[in-house]
Amino acid sequence: MAQETGFTVWLTGMLGAGKTTLAQYIEARLRQVGRKVEILDEDDLQDDLWKEIEGDTKEERMTIARRLGFVADALTRNGVATLVACASPDKQSRDDNRRRIQRYIEVYVDCPTDELIKRDTTGKYKKALAGEIPNFVGITEPYQPPNSAEVIVHTNLENIEEGGLKVFQSLLDLSYMTGEELKVITGTKMKANPKPKKGKPGKAPKAAKPPKAPKKKGKK
Repeated sequence: MAQETGFTVWLTGMLGAGKTTLAQYIEARLRQVGRKVEILDEDDLQDDLWKEIEGDTKEERMTIARRLGFVADALTRNGVATLVACASPDKQSRDDNRRRIQRYIEVYVDCPTDELIKRDTTGKYKKALAGEIPNFVGITEPYQPPNSAEVIVHTNLENIEEGGLKVFQSLLDLSYMTGEELKVITGTKMKANPKPKKGKPGKAPKAAKPPKAPKKKGKK
């Protein structure tokens, strides 16, 4: 019988870092053990949850994160494994959702900005660097990396299986999933890590410095 403990995995990171791809991988594996799963992807839900805003300002981006957090909380309380793929660049909005949602892990999907520019097929980074897209997170707007994420996945160095395994290990450590479930998913017996002793919080991971956008030339 599938477990009924709901939880939220909040995947934060810059555009193109791999949040959606990782969420879809985790979703497929969770369904292997009969879990009820939902993905809340900010790229798919604008018309339903924030049609009236564009997400260009800090306040609008925080509103998007709050609305996704409200839905994730409701799903989690009703036994659903909820995977949220949302840039959520502002630390305050992520902290608000951590306080709101009872069973919650934060996954920082990290990738250097230079690599994001290389892999970008939409051309948005280049347009932002050229000044054609204002208020672009990571170029003209800051991305605040988490300093208390349960999991950090470096998608420029780790493949999707390695990233997924980190997430599953964290779910096991927090007792949100069982070892039996994860043995089915991973094919190996996984053991929960001992809880770390209380002490000083670790340092926040350093954010990659975004390249500077060229200055606009004034009229002569």
